[in-house]
This record gives sequence, structure tokens and C-alpha cells, in this order.
Amino acid sequence: MSTYTSINLIARPKPGPITSELFEVVEKEIPTAGPGQILVKQTHMSLDPAMIGWMSPDPESYIPPVALGEVMRASGLGTVVESNHPDFAVGDMVRGMTGMTEYILTDGQGLNTVPAGLDAETVLAVFALPGLTATQGLYGFGDPKAGETLVVSGAAGSVGSIVGQLAKADGLNVIGVAGDDEKCNWIVDTLGFDGAINYKTDDIPAKLDELAPKGVDVYFENTGGPIQKHVFDRMNAHGRIVVCGMIADYTSAEPSPGPNWIPLIKKRITVRGFAMPDHYGDIPALLEKLTPYVMGGKIKFRTHVLEGLESAIDGLNLFFTGGNRGKLIVKL
Repeated sequence: MSTYTSINLIARPKPGPITSELFEVVEKEIPTAGPGQILVKQTHMSLDPAMIGWMSPDPESYIPPVALGEVMRASGLGTVVESNHPDFAVGDMVRGMTGMTEYILTDGQGLNTVPAGLDAETVLAVFALPGLTATQGLYGFGDPKAGETLVVSGAAGSVGSIVGQLAKADGLNVIGVAGDDEKCNWIVDTLGFDGAINYKTDDIPAKLDELAPKGVDVYFENTGGPIQKHVFDRMNAHGRIVVCGMIADYTSAEPSPGPNWIPLIKKRITVRGFAMPDHYGDIPALLEKLTPYVMGGKIKFRTHVLEGLESAIDGLNLFFTGGNRGKLIVKL
């Protein structure tokens, strides 16, 4: 009997790091595809900050929490090894919501075939959730205009780095916020950002005054934390704040206090929270928007690859420590 490994969620996270006690590693028999089904062998799995939110029992979240005892939700990419489905052939590379598992038996719903010529790391780092989220958030809600100033937190992360590069390609003054000097140097020297702020060591108000002397027009929020208030205080009239993530508060016992709303009225600021599941129907248009930037060499990326399915458990903590260097991917 041939078996494969899956990881089930069996407990909810508490304040503090993600621990192995939240998960159960199980061995299962490799199934056979039935009528209308395909069997996919996952080769690369994406780790994303949203996964930490998906573990939460919050019933008001934009997507139902992962049920205890179920395979932990994740997106990924794999190869079709068996097919009884007319839209998928053996050998096709497919991407979608795969889960923390080595094999997926499915009717194909939610999976898309990857165009030939794209490697797995490029797909997951650019054309999957990071690039789609960056494109939807920036252009769907940020309304960037040449000459404006954009600040993006989590700027060395998979979403933030793409947001900043898209904005820079469109002629904006781009300031990135990151958690160490190596990341700050990377986004400026390699990605072409106009400036960077190390939120752990820099004098944040002074750096914002230096890098954004005319104020901030667009703030793309990926992290929360100490940078948020200082950027909010410098928003220009008719500024746009796009709230994509709040990793600093995902497992906090008490969320950080929000800003006073009076400036929202005085400056007519728009604040918009969003999540990609609301926009899956827009994926073709988002890819059409994103692809020319990528093909034109305006989007660079790097990946941080972990080996083996079980490395995903400790790997999630890299989002809290800032130890990741690029898009987090698990190679199975």
C-alpha cells in the first residue's frame, strides 16, 4: 500500500508562536481518481500570512475557518498524475487551493492549468496569490497616480514587494517599511524603491518626514504595528488606505488601538479592507494587468524555500520573526 502525508489542524492558535501541537501529521493511502476526478501530486506549497487567520475560529472572517480535524488550508501547485476529467491531462501543472498535503483528489473545481514555460517559484511568487493580491489592492482600491507618494508596509514580503514595484513603474514615489536593514537595502537597491524605513530601529516620524515631505497619498497596509499611526498622521487630503493584512495582531491577546476617525472626515480619507476570495472572478483581468509588468522586467522577486511538508509548521512563524527572505514556499 502506497501512502502520503497530510497535516490536519486540530487546535486553535493562542497568543504567541505557532506550535506543532496545533497540527496532526497523518498518513493516508494514495487514492485513485474516479469518474470526473483528477489526482494531483503537490510539488510546491505556498505559505501566506492569511493562513494564520484561517486557523482562527472567528465566524466573521471573510472565509470560514478551517474546521478542526480537516487538512490545513493552503494554496499550492502540483502535477496531475491521474485524470478522468476532460479539462485536465496527465502531466498538466495546476495551481489553486491544495492544502497541506502531498496528494489531492478533486473534481478540478478551483484549480487552473499553469501555462507552459513558467517555473513553480515564479508562479507562486508572482502569478498566484501575491501578485493577484497586490494588483487588486493597488489598482482596485489604491487608485495610484504618477507623482504621488505611496507607503507600503511589509515591503520586502511577497505582496508588498510587488505593490511597491508596480507603483514605482507607474511613476510614484515609493517608500517601503521592513523589519531589518538587509530587507531595507534589498527593496531600495534591487527593487528600486525610493526609500525604506526599518520600523525596529529607525526614528519612524523622522524618516517619514525625510522620505515623504509632501505627505502620503496611498498607504498599503500589510502588517499593522507601530508604523500605522505615523503614516495615518501624514495622510494627505483624499488619501487612500488599502488594508490587506495585520500580521502584527493576528495572534495578539489585545489588538492594537485604531486611529482617531476625525482625520477621515477632515481629509476625506478612504480606508478599504479587502481579501482576494471576493475577487477570484477577476483573476483573468488581474493577470492581464500584471503580466506586462512582469514581461517588461519591472517585477523582481526572491523566494525562501523550505524542504518537506512538515517544515510548513515552523515555517509559519517566520512571518512573526521576520526571518523569511522572499516568498515562502515549501518544496515537497
